[in-house]
Amino acid sequence: MTSQPYYDPEVRAFLESQPALGTVNGETLEAARTSRLMRNEEVELSDEVERVDHFVPGVDGNDVRVRVHRSKSSTELSPALYWTHGGGYVLGSPEQDDERFDRWCQRFGLVGVAVQYRLAPEHPYPAGLEDSYAGLKWLKENGESIGVDVERIGIGGPSAGGGMAAALALLVRDRGEFEIDYQLLIYPMIDDTRSSTTAGWDVPVWDPESNNFGWSSYLGDLFETDAVPSHAAPTREVDLSGLPPAFIMTGSLDGFADEDIEYAKRLNHAGVPVELHVYPGAPHGFDGFAAGTAVARQARSDINGFLTRMLGSG
Repeated sequence: MTSQPYYDPEVRAFLESQPALGTVNGETLEAARTSRLMRNEEVELSDEVERVDHFVPGVDGNDVRVRVHRSKSSTELSPALYWTHGGGYVLGSPEQDDERFDRWCQRFGLVGVAVQYRLAPEHPYPAGLEDSYAGLKWLKENGESIGVDVERIGIGGPSAGGGMAAALALLVRDRGEFEIDYQLLIYPMIDDTRSSTTAGWDVPVWDPESNNFGWSSYLGDLFETDAVPSHAAPTREVDLSGLPPAFIMTGSLDGFADEDIEYAKRLNHAGVPVELHVYPGAPHGFDGFAAGTAVARQARSDINGFLTRMLGSG
């Protein structure tokens, strides 16, 4: 029996009205990076939120840039959300989430801290993860200097950023230097084997060729071996116990749908509080590029509800 996955008609109509997003591979990577930077520059930002870049020491002697977002009206120590950006491990920057934190800083009174981790293929695993850990450790140790209540820090990210956040949660647990409150995983990229049914679908955004390129770039010589550690691909982790509460969302038309649903199930089996949302007919990134659709509005509402509960805000 063959099946055709359901495609939300409102999202489909929006995608069909726009230029194709295309495949990311070795030939298109630089153009994709440039396009992403150009989109960042087009965003109009609020004057109510200040954005300050800090440079913190990384494990390899490199400086790691973290972009701090804070409401100008804030006068007290605030909870923080530490953010790892998306981009298939091969593209992206903290600036692409400026608009997101413009909303969240004002709505929730939080401080957003977005890290620029080194990108593959120039810097394969574990460079990006170690950068992300270094930035988070700096935040835990120095957060009060930027207005953060260091006992109230969560982590999150979309796509590869969600995968990075999931890996970061494992690394924080395993190193035991500090704790985090929660993990907000938006259609996370977590399974390097790409062996599930949905991973093979010809989806409209982040198709199998792009996914293959992203993982092969990030893992380098580890790609398609049995030596891939769970800190690189979280679905490989056998023991998911002791992790912080998780929010996981995915669209049913996302190539990551199966791996995200399975990860949520396994977190649940391990006794981790987990909230799973699967949006019918939604492809990868739908809440961003098709923000005006009903399914995207629902996703944003669910994320806001989770953050409200985690932050204890009204």
